[in-house]
Amino acid sequence: MLTRYLAEYAWLGGDSAEPEVLIEVTDGRITAVTTGAAAPAEATRLPGLTLPGLANAHSHAFHRALRGRTHGGSGTFWTWRERMYALAARLDPDSYYALARATYAEMALAGITCVGEFHYLHHSPTGAPYADPNAMGSALIQAAGDAGIRITLLDTCYLTSTVDGRPLDGPQRRFGDGDVGRWAQRAGALKAAPHARTGAAIHSVRAVPADQLATVAEWAASRRAPLHFHLSEQRGENDACLAHYGRTPTEVLSDAGALGPRSTAVHATHLTDIDRTELGDTDTAVCFCPTTERDLADGIGPASALTDAGSPLCLGSDSHAIIDLFEEARAVELNERLRTERRGHFSAAELLRAASRAGHAALGWDDAGVIAPGARADLVTVRLDTARTAGVEPGPAIVFAAGAADVSHVVVDGRVVVRDGVHASVDVPAELARTIGAVTS
Repeated sequence: MLTRYLAEYAWLGGDSAEPEVLIEVTDGRITAVTTGAAAPAEATRLPGLTLPGLANAHSHAFHRALRGRTHGGSGTFWTWRERMYALAARLDPDSYYALARATYAEMALAGITCVGEFHYLHHSPTGAPYADPNAMGSALIQAAGDAGIRITLLDTCYLTSTVDGRPLDGPQRRFGDGDVGRWAQRAGALKAAPHARTGAAIHSVRAVPADQLATVAEWAASRRAPLHFHLSEQRGENDACLAHYGRTPTEVLSDAGALGPRSTAVHATHLTDIDRTELGDTDTAVCFCPTTERDLADGIGPASALTDAGSPLCLGSDSHAIIDLFEEARAVELNERLRTERRGHFSAAELLRAASRAGHAALGWDDAGVIAPGARADLVTVRLDTARTAGVEPGPAIVFAAGAADVSHVVVDGRVVVRDGVHASVDVPAELARTIGAVTS
């Protein structure tokens, strides 16, 4: 079935937007893009600026329940982590499905058409597997489908609590499979879906011993699947790694064969010059999550130096302190300005590409994130008449003005998921309130 959309303006990947763009869609794919087109009678008009679908390359869905609940004092990343563990201990497949569905629906409202879920909440609170060992992962896949977005489930290997190999304890017990072989067996049995793909993740060098890293990397390589890992998010992690291995986390992962064009380093905040060169030379992507990194006082990662070295940049909302890829994108540039006291490190078009095409590529969806024939029909329309966007010239510079609340229309694989700022099937505020209340009360 052919569907036509006439965008008042559309960003097609360059340094400006085109007016009156006719986008034709058949079976979930864009079949034609015509600029300066007259409006066919049956075309759906998209007032505002239409962008390709945005990709949230790093998510921990259950962290959404912590928003606004961890700011009562000072503390550190490590004290925040204890609050996160307490929440993790309360979830089961049903409550995780409900919370994730509401969280993914919030992403859809923000123009996110695909999410990379960094999933390590595998087993029951005691560490014993559920009757279906992948019940939690399957709940996330179903939640994304029911919220109307695609998902890459990055099944995460998490075996130890410290770099020197201390066993998992307390709430961490549900994260682990015992050893990497059992992780690989369970992850390999996970069933995907038309809207879902699976990949692998190494939680961090503190959670997977060096002699087991290669197995995770080989598992992903044999499937040509994405491989993601938290990297050097905290200085303490670097110090522990240097003390135990005599090498940085990047060097340890490199030795295990974990770097490469299908790999993505998340955060990559505290790196040496050699680390940055290693990541760039291997075409390893980097995923920055600025709203989480500043919320947890992690630091400012070297985004410009990494992209100059050759690492593609993508973006994530991680702990969901907010869900707004426009904010994540502009924060990359604004953080660089704060660090260097100089403007102009990333163009607006580069930031939008990081939020769209580069994010989809990092998640294994190379056919998404661009408005072009043959691509998946993911469209996100941003209003140009709100208090934030009124008077802004239509084009990629919208990334410096717009926010999630300005998204009016979202199409995912040719299906309308958001219309006039309202989700087609989920009462997002009500479901968030209900599901968060159920796991925090």
